[in-house]
Amino acid sequence: MRRRTVLRLGGMAALGLGVPGCASRLSPATTPSGRPTLALPIVRASWDRVIRTTVGLRPFRPAGFVLRATKIDDTLLVHNYGHGGTGHSLSWGCGAVAADLAMAQGGRRAAVVGCGIVGLTTARQLQRRGFDVTIYAKTVPPDTTSNMALAGFTPTSGLVDRDQRTPAWDEQFRRVAEISYRELQLLVGRRYGVSWVDNYSTMNQRPRDLPGIGSQSLLPAALRTGRDVLGPGEHPFPLRYATRRATLRIEPSIYLDAMVKDVLLFGARIVIREFETPRDLMTLDEPVVVNCTGLGARELFGDNELIPTKGQLTVLVPQPEVNYRTSGGITPQPGIGIHMMPRADGIALGGTSQRGVWSLEPDEEARRRVVEGHMALFGAMRAAPPE
Repeated sequence: MRRRTVLRLGGMAALGLGVPGCASRLSPATTPSGRPTLALPIVRASWDRVIRTTVGLRPFRPAGFVLRATKIDDTLLVHNYGHGGTGHSLSWGCGAVAADLAMAQGGRRAAVVGCGIVGLTTARQLQRRGFDVTIYAKTVPPDTTSNMALAGFTPTSGLVDRDQRTPAWDEQFRRVAEISYRELQLLVGRRYGVSWVDNYSTMNQRPRDLPGIGSQSLLPAALRTGRDVLGPGEHPFPLRYATRRATLRIEPSIYLDAMVKDVLLFGARIVIREFETPRDLMTLDEPVVVNCTGLGARELFGDNELIPTKGQLTVLVPQPEVNYRTSGGITPQPGIGIHMMPRADGIALGGTSQRGVWSLEPDEEARRRVVEGHMALFGAMRAAPPE
């Protein structure tokens, strides 16, 4: 190896950056804790492995989701929308509250408007309470916003602005989060595409144990698994520190199909139909109507607080051997995070959140930042030593 090359690699090591194939055989005795270096398969991040880029508009409300009942003539209208980036995380709990509100109406027939994950879980919670359910929707999986999500149990992600919260709303959030967490744990398995994986967050500064800030302070401690802090030499990532925490992963393409099969199995119907005004909903025969239209509630019910938060995923060719997710990495713009989630349908790369943007066209600048950030992270990741 030429002297210049040796000096360059040595400089990278001094900065705490891993070099593939080099400095990877640290013995347990060389790590601060005496633990052996963690070995993980490396994501092969490159432009020639990109297979698609998808865009979804999350339904965000600064004051948080809406979960309440009202009457229009003789119809009980239950609102369940505005979950931001937490639809997959909170849908079972919000569906349970919506179904309980529906119990106040006479009769056991309900219309659910919307066939994303919030509509589907609400339908199941109504069926559990003895309702005959019809789902009315403009689109169904795989063409819903829920299908475009990274997905996982992230109940405070893009949820609410801190200065908009109230004690009553906080209490309601904790209730639905606890219900949802329990329900998702019971769905773990291949049929629903729900599983536990380790999430590695990478950073150059040693993480501190700080109380939750912002919306993170909402989450009860019982809903967070413990974490390990891995120091220099204990992990393969090209930053000094990594934290490891077990987290629930949801694979939307599997999960949503399974949920559609479940609601149909328990007797529901799905009708393709679009509504333009609340009065259109009153033409339905069902005495209970549950509004799970997400961003569509802005036009349908005039909720101008509801705005889109544009999210974008770029997906790589699947790697079955990769079974961990990452948050953070090497990016040219500090403070803007990136994240990776492995799924059966591909390695999903994300890291965008554009509030107030309505375009469904991929943002090429954001796509380049996310893909090249992951190329830098995994390109400098230390390979596992040969056995």
